[in-house]
Amino acid sequence: MAREAKTKRFNWRLAAALAVLAVMCVSTAMAALKVRQFVVTDPQFNLSRDRNDALTLEGARYASRGKIMRIFAPDFERSVFLVPLSERRRQLMAIDWVEDAAVSRLWPDRLLVRIRERKPIAFVSLRWGVLLIDRAGFLLDPPAQAQFAFPVLSGIRETDTPAQRRDRVRTFLRVQDDMGYLAKDISEVDAGDPENVRIVAQVGNRALDLLLGDSDFAKRYQNFLNHYPEIQKRSPGVKAFDLRLEDRITAKE
Repeated sequence: MAREAKTKRFNWRLAAALAVLAVMCVSTAMAALKVRQFVVTDPQFNLSRDRNDALTLEGARYASRGKIMRIFAPDFERSVFLVPLSERRRQLMAIDWVEDAAVSRLWPDRLLVRIRERKPIAFVSLRWGVLLIDRAGFLLDPPAQAQFAFPVLSGIRETDTPAQRRDRVRTFLRVQDDMGYLAKDISEVDAGDPENVRIVAQVGNRALDLLLGDSDFAKRYQNFLNHYPEIQKRSPGVKAFDLRLEDRITAKE
């Protein structure tokens, strides 16, 4: 009988503890609800159009500020607590110059947007105009206020898939890396056929079309430069040469 009474006292204590815990949980939930209601409805948390620093934008040099601001247009005159940060980041990532983005709240009433832009490496000429392209093969609209001094990457077609563009870019970068300081002479790289890379190089005051093949780009180009004075005397009007063979340079009439 004594053991049974002891068991009953233990159960009452457990029940009391659970009741206290339940009350605490309900109180916490109600407090959280009141806090949420406060930050949602109180004007001091609103993203105001009247404040120039309500939305701080960092890192956007070429990305369209207008496109960025349109993404956040629905958030003005509402609490910053209601801004869907992940959704806004996803929308920012769809802007062509944006490689990465982060959106954060600056309490009580501001937003901070950080942009990391794509870095172009070459021009691309397509039917609808001249664009820029980055290392990942993304096509970019040239900003009106910017001037770039990049070579042209040809061999890119309108019908290319993103994977095909990346392959062309990899070939272009391989040529640039192999050429080293000699890359300063190159105004165009045709990477349409990775087995038969073609470049346009400024040699003297002439633009020459040179077929380099698939490897040893710098070696073949340097060999051509070493023999160019003699070649120019022998073939003064020729502007295209095949450098793929190790023991000869072939003029292409």
